[in-house]
Amino acid sequence: MNKAFAWFLASLVATSAWAKLPPPSDEAKAKAAEAAAKTAHSGKVDSYLLCKSQDKVAAHVQRTNKAKAGKPAAMPACADPGKFEYNPNPPTAAAPAAPAAPAGAKKS
Repeated sequence: MNKAFAWFLASLVATSAWAKLPPPSDEAKAKAAEAAAKTAHSGKVDSYLLCKSQDKVAAHVQRTNKAKAGKPAAMPACADPGKFEYNPNPPTAAAPAAPAAPAGAKKS
């Protein structure tokens, strides 16, 4: 009896999981977009901090191992991502204007 009830309950839960969810509202979409932007910025900040710490370690190794160390490879500078600013409507690039006809040109 208990096994039958457990199977019935499990099948009820499984079929309710197949139910369709309503589409997300505009507010939910905006919140998700902001969360994605915040996560991306967090990744950039983490990369920046890692770069700074690697530079610090490399400088220490160069100072302490002058006899063994050769010339360090040129690496790009660490780019600071700045503070997080979310703009839901980024400005679009304006289309280039058509070149103007010369002032002295006449149509024949």
